[in-house]
Amino acid sequence: MRSETQPLAASFPAAADDPSDAALLDRVQRQTFRFFWDFAHPVCGLARDRVDRRGQGSDLVAIGGSGFGVMAIVVAVARGWVGRDDALVRLHKIVSHLAGLLRYHGVFPHFVDGRTGATVPFGAKDDGGDIVETAFLFQGLLTARQYFSADTAVETALRAAIDRLWRSVEWNWHSRGGRPVLYWHWSPNHGWARDHRIEGWNECLIAYVLAAAAPEHAIDAEAYHQGWAAGRDFVNGRRYYGVELPLGPAYGGPLCFAHYSFLGLSPRGLVDRYADYWQQNRRHALIHYRHGVENPNRHPGYGPRCWGLTASDGPHGYDVHTPDHDPGVVAPTAALSSMPYLPAEAIAALRYFCAQGSRIWGECGFTSAFCPRGSWASDDSIAIDQGPIVAMIENHRTGLLWRLFMSCPEVRRGLAKLGFAGGGDGA
Repeated sequence: MRSETQPLAASFPAAADDPSDAALLDRVQRQTFRFFWDFAHPVCGLARDRVDRRGQGSDLVAIGGSGFGVMAIVVAVARGWVGRDDALVRLHKIVSHLAGLLRYHGVFPHFVDGRTGATVPFGAKDDGGDIVETAFLFQGLLTARQYFSADTAVETALRAAIDRLWRSVEWNWHSRGGRPVLYWHWSPNHGWARDHRIEGWNECLIAYVLAAAAPEHAIDAEAYHQGWAAGRDFVNGRRYYGVELPLGPAYGGPLCFAHYSFLGLSPRGLVDRYADYWQQNRRHALIHYRHGVENPNRHPGYGPRCWGLTASDGPHGYDVHTPDHDPGVVAPTAALSSMPYLPAEAIAALRYFCAQGSRIWGECGFTSAFCPRGSWASDDSIAIDQGPIVAMIENHRTGLLWRLFMSCPEVRRGLAKLGFAGGGDGA
């Protein structure tokens, strides 16, 4: 199914056109959305892991990225880029395909083949359930369930189908018999051989929130406090570039930590015994911005309009880029998805990225990453980069996705169970 909207040009207007901030945000969100609409996998409707700047992709489908894509579809309906009926057809296709996939105690794998539905191993001994990717998926599905709330047969059926999937996930299976922590992977062939405890601080907070919120197969609060919050890199309290960071590794880690769990989970006013999560994310983004401005590694091109490091492509392959591991590779998603936290700085970065033209802009929006003053730029857009751009720009503009996800009664109960208070709707 193709969008009724006309494809956007794969280049930006000349600087003399100087579009308003609102017009520029419209254009970037809308073109980035095409990753999940025009270039979704044709058989299942799920998000391909990668699409190159010409719109070509493979059969490799990303489960977490598909959850981000569902949120992008909600934004597209709210902004009138696609019709509500067309979106419902696509979402029914997606949810129906998800229901037919091989799951592992209800948990989805990281990757599947979009044509056959077969699990595609992510790595050695990682050929089964991935609870973090599953959490990213359900962050999107629950948001869609809240948005499509009309008392019609098609919307009622969509909500029911999402609820069946939601209730089938055995979140507590990933506690390995009730241990006070979640484990990331389980394999039908290798069991718990990966032995990867999910400990904070990183991008995985949403897994604990949803595991506590689940209407069936939920975890106890002890897993959050004794597992997640007991991680070696959880509490920080040190200062970087003059900014005190409450949680996380040195310099905060990649900026995806402030994005992936917070596409739906609103950090506004969200607090627990450990942190104020708005301040955590804002300060994390500010550290990255100041790193770009101060540029201690003297990378050509860095500055107040060119900043932002995260997990992304690099000249030598996919890598996790941070202020203390900075090879000179800037990822547009890092700054753009930080727009709720640093709007002026993110807009300045957006205008700089636009000025790069077709070097980093293609059919699905910006590519994964580039070297500002070098010859290298990724040829690909990646699902887990593109989804946060659409979602977090929308949360900056209207708070839509925060409002929807936080309206889930299960989410509110799960947050209370873990000891959270507040959590605004983003309005």
